[in-house]
Amino acid sequence: MPVPVFSDRVAAVRSFNRFFTRQIGVLREGLLHSEFTLTEMRVLYELTHHGDQPSAALCRDLGLDRGYLSRIVAKFENAGLVSKVPSATDGRSKLLHLTARGRGIYEPLDRRSRDEVGDMLSRFDEVDQLRMLDAMHTIRALLDAHSGMKYAQPFVLRAHRAGDMAWITRRHGELYAAQQGWDRSFETLVGQICADFERDFDPALEHCWIAEINGQPVGSIALARSGEEGVAKLRLLLVEEQARGLGLGSRLVDECHKFARAAGYRKMRLWTTDQQKEARHIYLSKGYRLVAEEAVHAFGKDMVNETWALDLVPTS
Repeated sequence: MPVPVFSDRVAAVRSFNRFFTRQIGVLREGLLHSEFTLTEMRVLYELTHHGDQPSAALCRDLGLDRGYLSRIVAKFENAGLVSKVPSATDGRSKLLHLTARGRGIYEPLDRRSRDEVGDMLSRFDEVDQLRMLDAMHTIRALLDAHSGMKYAQPFVLRAHRAGDMAWITRRHGELYAAQQGWDRSFETLVGQICADFERDFDPALEHCWIAEINGQPVGSIALARSGEEGVAKLRLLLVEEQARGLGLGSRLVDECHKFARAAGYRKMRLWTTDQQKEARHIYLSKGYRLVAEEAVHAFGKDMVNETWALDLVPTS
């Protein structure tokens, strides 16, 4: 088969771009059957997930012309979606603030976007879903590596402290209720796991990490003793939606493994369900294997409980 010349490769990339934009619906006059364009939705997304921001930061992060953003902001202000508030650190500066009306309009659209992507993925089996995600990761890694711009990871990891277990419990309950439809018994379970972890905490053999962006918690993970010699449990993995796509989940799992090896553990074990697609993808990529499963009715839903295990190999 002849190797395509450069012009053919350019044509192939352009063809893929046309194909993919059609698949995800960005060519519609209104994204997600709404009145908003793709760029306007991105502005709403940034304000929803990253809080109040100066216009200059949005221009930089989204690659927007200042005049173009100004027109979007004026439209949002007229509709009561966005207001300007004084900066807490510089009274002369104004920050863009998403109003309660703006949040109320954005959140149903965000849910619709998740549902559309979920519907697209559900057409494929597990193997093909993972193939697609791996291909996306490859494209992103190649473009990032050759973009000429090197970005530091936007998150930092720290050890847990007072108040973090309450946050972990609350956010697990809220996220799984919103995204999976689970009832409050799941939050109760997470609260019990956190309480047990704190009560019997041994810093030589256990650790909990909190991920932060701009000082706000966006993720967590914990390594706990299992009661079985040489076996540690991976627990409480959580990544907020605004921090997804940054490699945070993978980094948190890696930190767990590094600590476990240093502490002398030989094996990792974890519990999840067949509902946690993104987390299962991370576990598969790290070499975990499914060792037990059981169909259950829990947290108000039918699901399959899964136990995964990983043999830890010492690394240099």
